[in-house]
Amino acid sequence: MENEAHKRIKKLLAKEYAGFVLITCKSPSASGQMQVEMSYEGDPVLASYLLEGAQGYLDEEEKGLGMELLS
Repeated sequence: MENEAHKRIKKLLAKEYAGFVLITCKSPSASGQMQVEMSYEGDPVLASYLLEGAQGYLDEEEKGLGMELLS
């Protein structure tokens, strides 16, 4: 079930963008569980491409951080 903030952001993005992937999460509960929501708009192939691109970006950032820690 989408929370209100997720719905509002999704509606705003849909006005301007042909496609997007929206992933949100709330702070962890006392038991450590997090409520995560994901939705996308547009072509599923485009959504997949956006996710793959984001994963590549995060992987590169992680590599860079690892190199900084070794320096």
